[in-house]
This record gives sequence, structure tokens and C-alpha cells, in this order.
Amino acid sequence: MATHAPVRPRTTATRLSLVSGAVLACVGGALVLAHRPHEAALAATGSGVLLLIGGHRANHGAGEPLDRMLDELLDRLWDVAILAPIAWATRDAAPSVCAGALVALGASFVSSYVRARGAALRYTVEESHVTRGIRYALIAAGLAFGWLRWSIWVTAFVAFAAAIVRTSQVAKEERS
Repeated sequence: MATHAPVRPRTTATRLSLVSGAVLACVGGALVLAHRPHEAALAATGSGVLLLIGGHRANHGAGEPLDRMLDELLDRLWDVAILAPIAWATRDAAPSVCAGALVALGASFVSSYVRARGAALRYTVEESHVTRGIRYALIAAGLAFGWLRWSIWVTAFVAFAAAIVRTSQVAKEERS
């Protein structure tokens, strides 16, 4: 029978931050679907803060490999939990916002795929929590202040830019 090492207290705080952020993102998505954008903005902001804290902890000494994997996975969950409901809720009233949310969601997944694929090939691909924080802040501000029409497209641009930067990092290492 295999025994598992106990989880360190610092790791417990990291996981609690990550999981709480994920739950709050799901609440934010439900609030978007309920057409309560201001409350959704608060949930998205709180979720983003918790995920950024947990991600920083996971990647800077207060986490294990599982925590680093959760960090990446729960960032994708944030996108799905917030951006997909925005697309659904705006599909009739604001088709450009719906399209922007879908483009931002797709761009974010492409960026994540490039990073994961590069890492699997043993290339050094930087993960920027700054880029992630900008995405979270843009969407939360768009919800809070009614700026989704432009903030969603800026978010899509940021996600595509991250994918291009990551792709160039892989290409540079390939040439080395």
C-alpha cells in the first residue's frame, strides 16, 4: 500500500487560493448569465486576484508540480467560466461582443497550447502572470463599466500577442 507525503501548509494555502479562485470564476459566469454584470465583475476580479496569488505561489516556491498544473488548468477554467457566458449572454443583443468573447477564448487556448507544447518539447517558454492579470482586469472592467465592446477585443489581442511571443520563443530555441 502506497503512502503519500503530507501536503505542506504553504502548498495548502496555494491550492486553497487556486480552487477558491476557480469557484469564484464559476460564480462570475453564472452572474453573467443572470445579466448581473456588476456583480459578475466583482466575482471575476476576486477570482482573478486569487488565481494570480495562487499561481505566483505555485511557481515561486510555495507549490508542488500539481499546483503548477492546477495554475494552468484553472486559468483555462477562468476563460471558459467568464468568456463563454459573455458570448452566450450577448449573442443576440451584441453580436460583436459575442464574437470578441469567442475570439478571446480561442486565442487564450492557442496561447496556452503553444506554451504547453513548447514545454513538452523541452523549450523554455515564459509564462507571464502579467499578461494573465491584464486579461482578467480588462474583462472585469468591461463588465463593471459596460466597456465589453472594446475590452473583449483588446483581451483577444493580448491573448494573440501572447501566442505570438511564445511561438517566437520556441522558434528562437529551435534555431539555437
